[in-house]
Amino acid sequence: MVEKSGIVVHLKQPFNATRINAANIENRVRELNKVADNSEKPKQGFWEEFEVLQQQECKLLYPRKEGQKPENKSKNRYKNILPFDTTRVIIRETDSDGPGSDYINANYIRNTREDERHAEESKVFIATQGCLQNTVVDFWKMVHQENAHVIVMTTKEMERGRNKCVRYWPDLHTSKEFGKVMVRNVEEHPAQDYILRKLEVTRLDRKEPLRFIWHYQYLSWPDHGVPVEPGGVLWFLEEVNRTQSTMKDTGPIVVHCSAGIGRTGTIIVIDILIDIIRRQGLDCDIDVPKTIQMVRQQRSGMVQTEAQYKFIYMAVQQFIDTAQKRLEEEQRSKMKEREYSNIKYPQMTNSRSKHNMASSRSSSVMTNDDSSSVYENINFKTPQTSFSSNTRRSDVVWHLSERDCHKKTGKKEGEITAHQMAVCLRLKNRFVSKK
Repeated sequence: MVEKSGIVVHLKQPFNATRINAANIENRVRELNKVADNSEKPKQGFWEEFEVLQQQECKLLYPRKEGQKPENKSKNRYKNILPFDTTRVIIRETDSDGPGSDYINANYIRNTREDERHAEESKVFIATQGCLQNTVVDFWKMVHQENAHVIVMTTKEMERGRNKCVRYWPDLHTSKEFGKVMVRNVEEHPAQDYILRKLEVTRLDRKEPLRFIWHYQYLSWPDHGVPVEPGGVLWFLEEVNRTQSTMKDTGPIVVHCSAGIGRTGTIIVIDILIDIIRRQGLDCDIDVPKTIQMVRQQRSGMVQTEAQYKFIYMAVQQFIDTAQKRLEEEQRSKMKEREYSNIKYPQMTNSRSKHNMASSRSSSVMTNDDSSSVYENINFKTPQTSFSSNTRRSDVVWHLSERDCHKKTGKKEGEITAHQMAVCLRLKNRFVSKK
């Protein structure tokens, strides 16, 4: 950038750069939400950023030949939404050698922008379309082949009178065969925004250990648009990730909606960004458009609308806000702990420290008015064992005189602690008042 004076100013980050520090996402969202003052350019912010992304999408000309083949056309829910050949899931186990037997409309999605240090930690997704009647068997072949244990479904079976996904699981407590795979619906747990199903999967053609699939169906995504607020989606993703993390040597998370690009893309991008923040901390850099561009290089059309694009920002912002509040609360708790741990007490001799420790114990006991414990703390035996039942209260008071305090504790005059003397006087007053 060059100023009017001719001085060249080198910017660390261009004005129109989309990379931001995660902790500053609130400022970025505020900027994108601003209404343009320039009447010649009424649409700015999210709309403009998303439009630039859409123009870049047109430049992605990866081959999609497999999906265009005549034998595979019936396996595509939408004729214009086809998987890239470079990242498509290939079904290795086929029933025949016929053409198209290895095809399914699905792509692997990875965080390819992750550096080598975190590459192994990154999750792998499979983004796919909602099942058709003639693709359910292929779907279960894919799930079994990829050793997937978690399926995320972000649509209902029917929306606005149209089928969005054929049911590919049996009713509760029933079983159903899908080719060589037997699926049993063991459990269903309805939650506020989703249903969690536990599916038991076995092979019919060979002996294998039982495999359990966790099926998360999110129900609160409206037919058109996005959820009103991202809290439900964030909680849903947290549950999905918790389950995935408990699985040993598990495969990719299978994510689908109807077309496998809109809600599916939105969910995957949010999860990728949150993973980056979790691993690198709130001071890391994130880039929403670049992340979307990255997943679009693996499956075309991911994140379909401006509303979905904005929702990603809202979800990441809420995640960061929650993380910051949690961090601040933890820091406050640590500060309080340090305040107490930093208190230093004066050095004491061994004899004095023993008595002072005893006094500190007695002070807490005194709140319960437990006189026997008080006596023990100043080296007195309890009245029940020191005196007979016929002893008068006035005699007890005499034994609790200052002189007796010195005698019983073995201390010389001036050495007895103020607290021990206070105990004597307190007990003396109590007995005198009851005479």
